[in-house]
Amino acid sequence: MEKKGIIFDMDGTLWDSAEAVAKCWDQVVQTHPEVSRRITTADVMGVMGKTMDVIAQILFPALSPEKRMKLLDECCISENAYLRAHGATLYPDLAKTLAQLHKHYNLYIVSNCQKGYIEAFLDHYDYWHFFQDIECYGNNELKKGANIRLLAARNSLTKAVYVGDIQGDYEAAMEAGVGFIHASYGFGQVDADVPVISQFSDLPQVVKAIL
Repeated sequence: MEKKGIIFDMDGTLWDSAEAVAKCWDQVVQTHPEVSRRITTADVMGVMGKTMDVIAQILFPALSPEKRMKLLDECCISENAYLRAHGATLYPDLAKTLAQLHKHYNLYIVSNCQKGYIEAFLDHYDYWHFFQDIECYGNNELKKGANIRLLAARNSLTKAVYVGDIQGDYEAAMEAGVGFIHASYGFGQVDADVPVISQFSDLPQVVKAIL
């Protein structure tokens, strides 16, 4: 029996949390005098989509691997708590479009984020009913391509498409053997001839031609 799924990236696809994340991370970093930098929204946007170990290396290169990961863990704990309480910036018509898609497809989320980040998003907006399963780097230290493949197998998907906004999302989808739709309103560009949505509400029509 055929089972179709739409798998979503988080940042730059479902919402923009860069400003809120930068605020949380900067507050934590300022309690560590050994780190002589501030964390800006541009910094966060520049590392969106990367795995947590890579983010820690980019933002805190002067620290030892152990110390930089410990600091990033502190940042992420603060971030998860803030986002669960306050949310971030949702893209227009998100709930309305998810409700429409949910009638016809199985919906999922896969992100390179820390454990608890997707849950904070779902908790704050009460969106759990839209999604059947989630997976992330923070759960198993697997990169996005492997986690897309893992989630698709776990849910017995026979046909799936990944919706993301950056080149890395496209490459992960290709690695996982699923289709790809570029959310061009997000944080990056994709160097490939793929279906594109310029706003989230375009998705039902574009997916209909693929799945």
